[in-house]
Amino acid sequence: MKKPAKGRPDPNREAFQTAVKLLEKAPGIGRPAGQAWIYWEDKRPFPREGWAIVNPDGEVYANAKKRGTPQEWLYILAHCVLHLALGHFVSEREADLLWNAACDCIVARMLSELHIGTPPAELSWPIPGNTREERLYQWLKEHDEAEYHRFSIMGEACPDMDWTVSPRHKWRGQVDWQKEFAQGLRDSVLKAVSQAGELSYEGPQKFPPAEKARGWFISSYPLLGAVAAGFTLLADAEMARRMEIPVAAVCPALGEIYINPLVRLEEEEWRFVLAHEFLHAALRHDVRREGRDPELWNVACDFLINGWLMEMGVGNIPEGVLYDPELKGMSAEAIYDQLCSDLRTWRKRARRDLIWEVPTERIGPGIDLDHYYHSALQQGLAYHQSQGRGYIPAGLVEEIRALSRPPISWDVELARWFDAHFQPLEKRRTYARLSRRQSSTPDIPRPAWYIPEEETDQRIYGVVLDTSGSMDRALLAAALGSIASYSVARNVEHVRVVFCDAHPYDQGVLHPESIAGSVQVRAGVGRSSNRHWTFWTGTRSFQRRPRCSSSQTGIVTA
Repeated sequence: MKKPAKGRPDPNREAFQTAVKLLEKAPGIGRPAGQAWIYWEDKRPFPREGWAIVNPDGEVYANAKKRGTPQEWLYILAHCVLHLALGHFVSEREADLLWNAACDCIVARMLSELHIGTPPAELSWPIPGNTREERLYQWLKEHDEAEYHRFSIMGEACPDMDWTVSPRHKWRGQVDWQKEFAQGLRDSVLKAVSQAGELSYEGPQKFPPAEKARGWFISSYPLLGAVAAGFTLLADAEMARRMEIPVAAVCPALGEIYINPLVRLEEEEWRFVLAHEFLHAALRHDVRREGRDPELWNVACDFLINGWLMEMGVGNIPEGVLYDPELKGMSAEAIYDQLCSDLRTWRKRARRDLIWEVPTERIGPGIDLDHYYHSALQQGLAYHQSQGRGYIPAGLVEEIRALSRPPISWDVELARWFDAHFQPLEKRRTYARLSRRQSSTPDIPRPAWYIPEEETDQRIYGVVLDTSGSMDRALLAAALGSIASYSVARNVEHVRVVFCDAHPYDQGVLHPESIAGSVQVRAGVGRSSNRHWTFWTGTRSFQRRPRCSSSQTGIVTA
């Protein structure tokens, strides 16, 4: 590497010094970074791809021969500090390459989630795994794969944790790096909450109850901590009066919670209220309404969430909150159906705290809301369970996990239905039918494969096409084509087709190949101008011949 001329500053060293200053201000890791000794090393032998190395005494040696931007050097130095802060220097794992690789993967994932620095080009790989160091280390002992060794800042398959300790700084005593990291995270959280509430932190007692409650979720309740960090609390009496907010309301689209400051609640009660609003937004109750009565749907979701919060013991339930222990274990949709029996009573008791009407000009570009809320809840659940932070109702766990699973496509459901009702038929050989190879060797008799007709004749099912309004032509064609393909593949010989709108029309029993080729869709009276279709298999049995023992029916929705 060409050295800079005398008297001229070294741009690479200036980038390194800028990174050191940025590291000391980085949220969380700035405090332990201030206790570390960071050296610009130009005499120590480094591998060609090596950036830096760290030892358990907190000494970080950076390779002066490597060139990087301030953000790249920030990434490298933060990587070294996190090895100290996360307690990766375990004496039993000294000089263990697999342990070093597992720790590098965890550090790389944390830096990616914290958005600290920019990884150099040789370290910009998809980060595999999403677990803790010990579990990943045990997995690597059985499946040692090369992709897990790419994240070492000393080059692939080269450890970046140096276990040799120099006596240079023994006079200052041993530093508890994990304690320093925890204190740094606490200071960062308090500072963030203080800035969000436009308050100066002078002690917990001077925080407003709602802000203190939100700070508790961020620092002490992992399940809702990430969700709480993304919300803004707005307390204005005039706004609450204008929006008819009795206690609090949430707007998931804007990430805002509106609080009535005239309501006097204790901090524990504010925890209950805020957790209630967080779950409304994170579970997307605003978009799951699907045409239901908004006030009654809000009441059903209130019953569901309040029941969960009572089971989890989050805060104290305020007076007048909707709660019924008899509804335990029911979904919001089931509770809604039960409340529909007495609409007038429950509409009077409704205290709407979900806001749907949002001016479009207030919604700017940004991350997809579904992805943001779902990922925040899923990560919070993983942290909550891994740290053993408390009981979570099974219904809530099931809903959170269901958010990560997209709905099963209709064609997959159709394939599963065919697999369940039409098992593959066993072919047989017979000399009554000659094989096609017989003509090439007429002196050698060859039996042909065949399927007994009595088995194929028993394979029949019904299809009802609803032409009243839910499917377009392209999707209908895809559905009919899939039905025909699956039927032919599973040796189904007979299909009965019925069209249903204002009046039913029986197309009769057809061969599966005729469904996709010659079926003419008939719409009912008065709706042909707005023709849509839905496919499902009928619920009554169709038999073409008396010898058919049974027919198959099922439901497939598109």
